[in-house]
Amino acid sequence: MSASPNAPAPAPAPPVHSGRPASAQVQALVSFLEHDSQPAIVLDADYTILAGNAAYRQHFSVDARPFLGQKCFRVSHGYDVPCDQAGEHCPMAQARLQRAPDRVLHVHHTPRGPEHVNVELRPIMDAQGNIVAYVERLNTVRHASPSAGKAELVGRSGAFNQALAAVQRVAPSQLPVLLLGESGTGKELFAHTVHESSPRAQGPFVIVDCSGLPYDLFESELFGHEKGAFTGAHVRKQGLIETAHGGTLFLDEIGDVPLALQVKLLRLLETGTYRRVGSVQTQQADVRLVAATHLPLDAMTQDGRFRKDLYYRLSALPIRLPALRERRQDIPVLAETFLRKHDAGATQSSFSPDVLQRLQAYDWPGNVRELRNVIEHARLFAEGGVIREEHLPQELRTVSAAVPEPLAALAAFADPPPRMEHRPAPVSDSQLLEWAADRRLSRSALAARLGISERTLYRRLRAFGQG
Repeated sequence: MSASPNAPAPAPAPPVHSGRPASAQVQALVSFLEHDSQPAIVLDADYTILAGNAAYRQHFSVDARPFLGQKCFRVSHGYDVPCDQAGEHCPMAQARLQRAPDRVLHVHHTPRGPEHVNVELRPIMDAQGNIVAYVERLNTVRHASPSAGKAELVGRSGAFNQALAAVQRVAPSQLPVLLLGESGTGKELFAHTVHESSPRAQGPFVIVDCSGLPYDLFESELFGHEKGAFTGAHVRKQGLIETAHGGTLFLDEIGDVPLALQVKLLRLLETGTYRRVGSVQTQQADVRLVAATHLPLDAMTQDGRFRKDLYYRLSALPIRLPALRERRQDIPVLAETFLRKHDAGATQSSFSPDVLQRLQAYDWPGNVRELRNVIEHARLFAEGGVIREEHLPQELRTVSAAVPEPLAALAAFADPPPRMEHRPAPVSDSQLLEWAADRRLSRSALAARLGISERTLYRRLRAFGQG
């Protein structure tokens, strides 16, 4: 059966278990989901797709890719095995174990190409408490992309997906969010994604650079002031809190806020009220607060540089953003994204293979911001549109791009070879894990060291017969 966007509603679901008829409960579920606006599928306990509603057929299927009767992991990922056997989190395995819903953010194949998709899988039980089916609801993340050139927030590594999943989880709430990470990791982009994924997306997104405002101006910029409140205050001024009314206020580098003003921020968070400078009248705020810092706020509370009560109020929903060296798999797609931004008309810039190797080998102390600056600089000197090693800064030209043994043979593959007998001399799973253990690396860190995902590492191990 072809899964066309214009296809009629699916026939009644086939048996949930082989040799057993589908229960009336499952049949009713299929009929109900057909009219749901959110894409959803019904699965049996063997990962087989029994039905997909109209929204799923429209957004996740095309004529050339039938899905009924197919395994969900094959349709969504192209895997031959369930996700947890391919190095990823499998929501069905967790839902079956916990007998409760489970959520995960995956990269799925869609008619539009690879996309980040929030997956929520819920077990359906009969009157006796037996799981008779699973319902999987899917929601595409619109403000990030695993592919180059499609969004400001780009990546598909495990570390990136974990941060993006946390953003998607907290965005619908009204609670304050704290973004933690080194300088250059994209805190402003993640903050904007929180805003765009929230019910306040239609409201303003106002940025306050806490490190760029002197103390005597900070309070009036944030809270506003009354006419005559201080010398030079000739008119009443609206503060940034009022400007952000109905939207999101992003306090970048909140660790630089003076102590005297931290108590006023705490009052804003606790009561939703504030006063303009020079006023005794209380104003009601309607903002969602997102804060970010590269400073260790927890340590700063110990020596009195940051208020503990404010820290505890902000850190209810902390999200750690990974450094670029922790998501090396994303470096090529990020580099391609920055390169495309400056291509115009028929101009198509590209990288030589040795450049990509050096980009992935470098540790990037300035993170994504440094990578962007390097690409923009190199492009200016690239004759013919091809960025080569000589166009890179000196610190990148001197870094070793070699992959340590015994990983060299393994790293040669982007995907498993089609025939096992054509593989090079095998690198065993035990050799890899021993090498990683010597360096105190987990499997995820080993994958990051290679600049690949855990999923790809798993596939390569299987290619050597060691997965």
